[in-house]
Amino acid sequence: MQDDGHLNLMSHDSFAHGVPHKTFERLRKTDPVSWTDGDSDTKGFWSLTRHADISLANRESQIFSSAQGIRLEDQSREEYLARRTFQETDTPEHAVIRRKVNPPFAVRPIAEYESVVRTLATDMVEKAKTEKEFDAVDAIAKQLPMMMLGRILGLPDEDLHWLVEKGDALIGNSDPDFTENVIDKVDSSAYRMMPFRSPAGVELYDYAAEIMAGRKQLEQQGLLAQMLDSDAVLDELEFKNFFCLLIAAGNDTTRYSIAMAIYLLSQHPELITQLNSGSCWDTCADEFIRLASPTMHFRRTATQDYELHNKRIREGDKVLLWFVSGSRDEAVFDNPHQAILDRKPNRHLAFGQGGPHVCLGRHLAKLEVQVLLQELLKRVSSIEAIEEPEWTRSNFICGVKRLRVRVA
Repeated sequence: MQDDGHLNLMSHDSFAHGVPHKTFERLRKTDPVSWTDGDSDTKGFWSLTRHADISLANRESQIFSSAQGIRLEDQSREEYLARRTFQETDTPEHAVIRRKVNPPFAVRPIAEYESVVRTLATDMVEKAKTEKEFDAVDAIAKQLPMMMLGRILGLPDEDLHWLVEKGDALIGNSDPDFTENVIDKVDSSAYRMMPFRSPAGVELYDYAAEIMAGRKQLEQQGLLAQMLDSDAVLDELEFKNFFCLLIAAGNDTTRYSIAMAIYLLSQHPELITQLNSGSCWDTCADEFIRLASPTMHFRRTATQDYELHNKRIREGDKVLLWFVSGSRDEAVFDNPHQAILDRKPNRHLAFGQGGPHVCLGRHLAKLEVQVLLQELLKRVSSIEAIEEPEWTRSNFICGVKRLRVRVA
């Protein structure tokens, strides 16, 4: 579907060939608080597309609440309670749960993983480049986050591929390459109590139950074993939903950031030269993540009437914060569609910065992107895309899902 500047943001097909940046650019300029009508299954919603407005709504969490769901779909109260994670809560409840799960993802503990990330990245690049031509997503971008997820959670290596497949089916529930239960093509009501209304949620719940029952061999230094041994352990449903969140979000978002970085290097060889100069390693990860913005939006629900840009948002209305648009806002970023690897400051919104829901895994994501590119460019002098990239069919998570490249 060609982006003519007027694509329907509710439709997954509008994103099947990449983010419709012309549509977002038009909205930022002429209709920054825009209304999209709903359909028979989903109520309409407001879209915030400017950086300043998204930042405001992210801060004002008592007005723009996460506690009625963070995705576009409508949920009953029963469905919401069955499926929620700490992402779908507001302060103070959010802060209490976040304190339980945050310590392993803080700056210092993540920094200690650098040598592990580097060893894994080296092995993956060495293996991939022996082929000369390969799918960079499958061979590299997908592999590193998957292996690191296993190390941090303490899961068996032999289970990781299966777990990531199930995570893809959850978060990629609108893409037929990832699931047979495509959310807008089949009746998913049988799974309405499962994460993302997906049958994969049933299987991941069962796996989490095996962990809680002690029937999975976990590394004792891993996050899951520590959580189960802690006095602050989540209850059974909280643990299952948090586990599903880690498996889905812990792999896909970093995968698509790495994939975007490799895609941009294949299109702009001068970026390889710039990286090899060593002048921008401290800033490049944020820039690649800004341009990827894999989690394109989160939803909020208005808890009161609120006026913004002469539009009246009513209590109970759904409001989508389009991070992917705010991170390319011309009012904040010079040459917003260009990769400027030494961009500083870089006030992108890809991690949901500026509010209580800032991404738990942001430090790990930046470490993985930086180290992977360092090890890749030690061994590869050029990257050439030999086919057009394939993109996820989703208005929630968007990224390069296939990228055939030739390396030298």
